[in-house]
Amino acid sequence: MKNKLRQLIQSRDVQVSVIGLGYVGLPLAVGFAEKGINVIGLDNDSNRISSIFAAKGSIAGVNAERIANVCTGDIPSLTLTTNYDALLKADVVIICVPTPLKDDTVPDLSFVEAAATEISKRLHDGMLIVLESTTYPGTTEELLLDLFKSSNPSRSPLVIGENYFLSFSPERIDPGRTDYTIANTPKVVGGVTADCTEITAELYRILVEKVISVSSPKAAEMVKLLENTYRSVNIGLANEFALICDALGVDVWEVIEAASTKPFGYTPFYPGPGLGGHCIPVDPQYLAWKMKQLNLDTKFINLAREINQSMCQHVITKTEQALNYDGKKLAGAKILVLGVAYKNDVADIRESPGIRLIDRLMKSSALVSYHDKYVPEITLDERLVSSVELTPQLLSDSDCVVIATAHSYYPLDLIVGQSSILIDTRNATSKYSGEHGNVIKL
Repeated sequence: MKNKLRQLIQSRDVQVSVIGLGYVGLPLAVGFAEKGINVIGLDNDSNRISSIFAAKGSIAGVNAERIANVCTGDIPSLTLTTNYDALLKADVVIICVPTPLKDDTVPDLSFVEAAATEISKRLHDGMLIVLESTTYPGTTEELLLDLFKSSNPSRSPLVIGENYFLSFSPERIDPGRTDYTIANTPKVVGGVTADCTEITAELYRILVEKVISVSSPKAAEMVKLLENTYRSVNIGLANEFALICDALGVDVWEVIEAASTKPFGYTPFYPGPGLGGHCIPVDPQYLAWKMKQLNLDTKFINLAREINQSMCQHVITKTEQALNYDGKKLAGAKILVLGVAYKNDVADIRESPGIRLIDRLMKSSALVSYHDKYVPEITLDERLVSSVELTPQLLSDSDCVVIATAHSYYPLDLIVGQSSILIDTRNATSKYSGEHGNVIKL
């Protein structure tokens, strides 16, 4: 079966199905379709599929024109559906579903398990299944493989590495980034057997310039966790330095910039109002949870999480201190938050520190509004909150303005000039340093 599947991949006659059409699945589905592969995109949410078809701008980091070209071109190569029976004809199934946390610490693999259950009902000779959703080490073999082994007991069992193939390949997508894309970011693959690894690497070479094979799915799962734990811990260090520098009356941004001139032994990381995105706030907790089951205390991970989570309160404290100095209280103060996307120039609000900040300010009885052209609406406690127009009047009427996300389109001259108090959590106003007493940095 391996040779037959390899021939299908090499001839590009392979049928690929991608389950989950979010920030990982949709770019992957479109990427394969652009290479001439017939792709079926599966998602439980029919509204999401409708929004992909109707997109006029970018959705999940994919330009609407690219989507239209593969979905409605002369020979459509990407089909979107909610019907899992599409898997009956699939040679390859790639799982790209969410893996959130329950109670902020416990992995929620319900989406992965649901997708794998649907696959197991339709598992057939010659099928390759690849899990891309980030998870704890051991998931591919402990959850998926066991589930596939026990599927359809009435028929002859399919043998892993002979009749079907199973691997893990961590996603490496950074929303909004253009210098590193799916095509030029190396892809790590680890299969349950050597043949599983080999055939998975063959598949991804269609799309990716360089594929790195590791010895097992568990090793591949650990690669993703190391990458994001590294970032979490180093951002935690940067945030702790921000707290230290604040106590000493030193500009942490100046310190980081100067340290960055060292050509070896140092990589700059930057503080902020908290961690956002799906990866950095979430992924290390998958590893911490798994290690807790093995009675191993992940001290660095836990400490970094504690520091990173404290930054939202640090911003609120600085806001309250600035208001008090101006003779005002936080309760009842008109506060404008600029940016609720988790990073600049994208619409992604997953784990957004800006939204957490708004929520906590509102619970402190502040009168909070926000502006973000990428995010027209957010929901807080089942209440819809809309982005307001950014005007000179709005800025001057606000008791305090907080830059939570440094979108590049912000008119900083106007913001600095019209704000009575400006809390800058992202160093967006670096060029105004020392010129305006109303600017307060993290």
